[in-house]
Amino acid sequence: MSRLLPNYKIERNDYMDNLDRLKLELNNKEYFTDDEYITFLDENNLGNDEIYNKANNQRNLLWTVVDVLEAVANDVDLMRKVETEFATTSDAVKHINDRIERIKNRIQTIPDAEEEYSNISLFWTRK
Repeated sequence: MSRLLPNYKIERNDYMDNLDRLKLELNNKEYFTDDEYITFLDENNLGNDEIYNKANNQRNLLWTVVDVLEAVANDVDLMRKVETEFATTSDAVKHINDRIERIKNRIQTIPDAEEEYSNISLFWTRK
């Protein structure tokens, strides 16, 4: 079952791959090319054409978003090219840095699938 949703640039499928999910998380802003996005995904151990699985991929995908936003914030020329609602580049950089912090805080609330014990449980179980 595939249909185009109104006002959306992606086609609705039964699944979404990691590249499409990354673009969705970035509000479909074209900061970089697909090849560059794929490099960011690879650096965070995500295959671009693998099906996005929130339970297994969310942390790494959010770290990828952080990497992309940090790269954007560190490139003033790129910031000027990206169409934004901000009056100045410094306002846009401040907004991106605030967003990076919010995403990092969000990542901290997601349990690590590879971590056997959480810091909290160790705190209460160790003698």
